[in-house]
Amino acid sequence: MDVSFRQIKAFVAVARLNSFTRAAALLHVAQPTLTVQIRKLEEALSVRLFERTSRSVTLTQTGRDLLPVLARLVQDLDGVIGDVRNQGTGYQGLVRIAALPTAAAGLLPRAIKSFRTAHPGADFRIRDVIARRILSLVEAEEVDLGITGGPANTGNVDVLLAFEDSMHVVFPHTHPLAEAQAVTPDLLLLYPLIMMDPDTSVRAVVEAGFHAAGLIPTAAGEATYMMTAAGMVQAGLGITFLPSSAKEIDAFPNLRSRPIEAVGFVRQISLVKKSGRPLPSLPAMFARHLREMIGA
Repeated sequence: MDVSFRQIKAFVAVARLNSFTRAAALLHVAQPTLTVQIRKLEEALSVRLFERTSRSVTLTQTGRDLLPVLARLVQDLDGVIGDVRNQGTGYQGLVRIAALPTAAAGLLPRAIKSFRTAHPGADFRIRDVIARRILSLVEAEEVDLGITGGPANTGNVDVLLAFEDSMHVVFPHTHPLAEAQAVTPDLLLLYPLIMMDPDTSVRAVVEAGFHAAGLIPTAAGEATYMMTAAGMVQAGLGITFLPSSAKEIDAFPNLRSRPIEAVGFVRQISLVKKSGRPLPSLPAMFARHLREMIGA
């Protein structure tokens, strides 16, 4: 099978633009040349990647299956080639990070801004995903660093930094919790609970906190993303639990939050890397910058 990078790049361009004409212009090649590249790729793979009519170009099922894999390949290879070409020009390189949404929205923007003071050419690629996905991305070496919640209890990653983030209960400003003398786990069970997805670190911490108090919470609703949970609270569907560092509460002026007065409602945040693999120079420097910034 003889497949070239130009053919793969041509496929990704046509797939994303749904047009041979626009893809040829983007890649600065003649349209007949682009058509030949796609045809040769299909012949090499022995599959049809596009359904073509006189008016439209659409991906076949095989093409849809291949697109995310080949698009990532093009992106990564373009990045490596760019790094090599820019050596010695002051360009610093790329830091790839998978992070909890709270860290991606709060900690990382501030850290990147201050890091670029000393390294103005540094580029960052941030993937904000839930905790379980972060570890798999680090283990697969799709990212250099991960910022995940809960204990990183796997032998495939090294913990470079650990700190804590407490859980707060989130409720409308007119809710009885606003006037409660103390926010305790047994008081919280009097109200419908909007819980985060079971794969999130927030859900694990909240359930562990209730269990430590001898209580079992029952979800009246679930959400994968914190913004969704906050929106459900805004609509009066219940109360929810978010980390104290969560920025989502700021998007809803009528919501309030309070800490929970009980042990266990604390989430460990860990900065991790692939075990047994040294970090590239720039990610290693950024990891040190995070440690200094947090004071660990």
